[in-house]
Amino acid sequence: MKKFSTKCLTGALVFLPIPAYAMHITEGILPPAWAGLWWAVAVVFVFFGIRQVDRRKKEVEGYLPLLGIAGSAVFVLSCFPIPVPITGTCSHPAGTGMSAVLLGPFASVLVASVGLLIQALFMAHGGLTTLGGNILSMGVAGSFAGWIFFKGGRKVGLSLFAAGFAAGFAADIFTYLTTSVELGLALHGAHPLTEVITKIFVAFLPTQGPLAVLEGVVTGGLIRYVHQHRPEILVRMGVVKTVQPVQPV
Repeated sequence: MKKFSTKCLTGALVFLPIPAYAMHITEGILPPAWAGLWWAVAVVFVFFGIRQVDRRKKEVEGYLPLLGIAGSAVFVLSCFPIPVPITGTCSHPAGTGMSAVLLGPFASVLVASVGLLIQALFMAHGGLTTLGGNILSMGVAGSFAGWIFFKGGRKVGLSLFAAGFAAGFAADIFTYLTTSVELGLALHGAHPLTEVITKIFVAFLPTQGPLAVLEGVVTGGLIRYVHQHRPEILVRMGVVKTVQPVQPV
């Protein structure tokens, strides 16, 4: 009976497939020239990410464990697929705003790259030819947008929560804006480029907009929580200069 049930389940999975929604930019979407260009750009950032990690692990106590935790968080968050209507693709959180604030933007590119590679190899999320494009959108654009918005927010006097919210929100939105640009450049054909990019980006917003807000809340809340309970971590990582009283939201 057990063998019969297993055979029935296998048959159902094979002959009664359900619609699949693509995660990241899937294999075969980008023409070779564009895929090669994004690979070349991504490799440069990954190289500097390796250098930043190598330098900071010698300078900052506990850097590697935090790197592992942040890398795991980015991997898990970017694995949550939320189907996007009409397009056949998925939205997902990025997590790179958080990792960029805690680790630095180049190190965040590295952890995002590792997560995307694992997903491409073992989970059929994204692809190897499109890995450079996915690193550029989620790793590079997401990390640097999150880091810039956090630093900018702190300079104008935002609380840690508000600056963290800006980092998480910006990382998410800029990830999908960059993805839209990559797809638009590769696929616009005879249609106006800006029109195609805008349509792709707008198609993501019904799902990605709420996710960006949620990721902003999670990022801001996490940074505030660490500041309340383990502020020395933020001092060591250069997020704050000294252990200061907890600011209001």
